[in-house]
Amino acid sequence: MQPLDTRPLEDQAPQLIDLLTLEESEVDRQLHICNACRYCEGFCAVFPAMTRRLEFARADVHYLANLCHNCGTCLHACQYAPPHEFAVNIPQAMAKVRGQTYAHYAWPAAFGRLYQRNGLTLASATAGGLALFLLLALAIRGTLLPGPLAGNFYAIFPHNLLAPMFGGVFALVVLALAIGVGRFWRGISPPTAPCDPVSPMAVGAETVDAVLRLKYLGGGHGQGCNNESDRFTLWRRRFHHLTFYGFLLCFAATSVATLYHYLLAWEAPYPLFSAPVLLGTAGGLGLVIGPLGLLWLNLRRDPQQGDVTQRPMDRAFILLLLLVSLSGLALLAGRDSGAMAALLAIHLGAVMAFFLTMPYGKFAHGIFRSAALLKHAIEKRQPDRLRLGAE
Repeated sequence: MQPLDTRPLEDQAPQLIDLLTLEESEVDRQLHICNACRYCEGFCAVFPAMTRRLEFARADVHYLANLCHNCGTCLHACQYAPPHEFAVNIPQAMAKVRGQTYAHYAWPAAFGRLYQRNGLTLASATAGGLALFLLLALAIRGTLLPGPLAGNFYAIFPHNLLAPMFGGVFALVVLALAIGVGRFWRGISPPTAPCDPVSPMAVGAETVDAVLRLKYLGGGHGQGCNNESDRFTLWRRRFHHLTFYGFLLCFAATSVATLYHYLLAWEAPYPLFSAPVLLGTAGGLGLVIGPLGLLWLNLRRDPQQGDVTQRPMDRAFILLLLLVSLSGLALLAGRDSGAMAALLAIHLGAVMAFFLTMPYGKFAHGIFRSAALLKHAIEKRQPDRLRLGAE
């Protein structure tokens, strides 16, 4: 057996880079070093999953890259991290491959190119959404100037116009994300020997727990992530929670309002202390505080942590979330004012841009990571055939 070449990939012979991309091969190189060291074995889900393998095919690299939460603990704990000649930087190597997987598994496949200039994609979608609804408001009502609307949204945009527009786009978004994550699942789960049965309830419970609690953003010792230095902080986890649960509360508000409209024949606007307004207000506040915190952390983040070329995608997504939440809260505050028509057009334009870009931006990382966590929950319940064979 030839000894492992631990040099950075660009210093190795070009013929070694054949079936895998440069980034995937670099992950393979670094994981072989990690597999020999195993100092970080208990830090997160990545390292136990890594130790079940001796070789890392493309499926393994894609799986482990999306299992990584980029907490940074392993980078600061690693004795082989730069400037060591082995140049092991797992968070950065994983982040580069992770970005590739979003584009690789996107549906339709041609839309995967939108990840390459995602900041421009989101900016264009936002501009288009705002222009669409401002022009619609002018076409329907003739003006955006103050008028006696008394908070009646449907006097500007009829319900029969909004429902099919947003319903159709949302259905396409769900379809695109479902096909994309389905492709990803088939890619990271190639046909193998039959696995022993596992409890679906236990697997589902563990996956949901990992997704809802974001426990792998707690770092290797539960003290939090590393951001701009080797100092631990739990703020990244907290801001993610505010963003995630803020989004869920806003979705719940929309769902309750839909039930009110179709089941109870109660039309908007709803009272300030009604369920849709209370849920939407709480969610909107979460979607302001969380993204603002994530943006602050992103601006301070060490370049060694993650892939700097994906920063425009990260920041554009955060700014779009802020536009959606701030315009929604402004609409709530000004729904009985003369500015309501303009505020509604801006909010709906931002929401439309968010929907259109969900399968082709940073939002997709949550879907792919959940699938990787599900695979991890299944895999860890299987006999470790690698170790059994060694014994």
